[in-house]
Amino acid sequence: MRRQSTVAEGWWDYTTLDDELLRDAAKLTAEDLLALARPGFEVRFFDTLEEFYTAEALEYVWTWRHATESEPAGICGPIGPTEQLPLVARIVNDLEIDVREGHFWAMDEWYRDGKELPLAHPLSFAKADLDLCFKRIDKRRRMSDSHLHFLRADNVAEYSRSYDEARCLIMQGGQGDVKHWAFNDPLPREGAYRDAPPTAEEYRALGARVVRLHPMTVMQNARTSAGGALGEIPSQALTVGPRETWKAKTVSIWQAGNHDNPFGMRLTTLMLAKRVVDSSVPMSLLADHPDVRFNFYRPGIGSCGAEMH
Repeated sequence: MRRQSTVAEGWWDYTTLDDELLRDAAKLTAEDLLALARPGFEVRFFDTLEEFYTAEALEYVWTWRHATESEPAGICGPIGPTEQLPLVARIVNDLEIDVREGHFWAMDEWYRDGKELPLAHPLSFAKADLDLCFKRIDKRRRMSDSHLHFLRADNVAEYSRSYDEARCLIMQGGQGDVKHWAFNDPLPREGAYRDAPPTAEEYRALGARVVRLHPMTVMQNARTSAGGALGEIPSQALTVGPRETWKAKTVSIWQAGNHDNPFGMRLTTLMLAKRVVDSSVPMSLLADHPDVRFNFYRPGIGSCGAEMH
């Protein structure tokens, strides 16, 4: 029987892992992270934030340039980070790129009182995507609204099917404190999973769905999006699942050091490199995806040395 979480009793998370693995991760240097790349798992460093977010934005443009009427294609993108979104619109407009055949899937959305947050809500992820990117693209070149796949309470099955109707060439994401992509959080420690977390096969079978969020995720989003006001952050969300993720040709994770910490970035890189798969660290499941890349802002990698501030 594995030990209890040190941060959220009643939940699975990375603090339930073996101490030796956690110590090995903490000792890694930035150069060690680069050396952990292997076939199917690429590690890339960017020395400036300008280069980092421009490269992230270019993934949008790259996918849309591969989209045609007969072979629709697109990208699934996160809110967190968001800095790439205005850059996407700027590149499309300034280079006069026609993206009308492109598709976009939103990774997730907040869920409260049985429905998604409305577009009028300041925390709406769909609102952020529209305001920061899609409404800024010249209407003459922008894809139609039917090519924008936002998760809602009433369209989860339709959203999932859309991954079979157009090719998702890249699924982008960030990494949160709880080591998730999208809102694929660790599960509560209850029922069949009281003594052990779901197997990798069980977790990978999960599709787009409503999820109950790990307390660590709620606290992180309160810090980053609500000045610490926990009551403003829903405890549930709609999210893309592993089932849709495995339909993406490439999974591209962008880590500037804002959403997870130096230890977390090291831990998941080590687990993917060594194929240590454990659903208490959902990001580790990507070790079994055929094409994953981790993109780091080098100064954001930091260190795990103990020091008083």
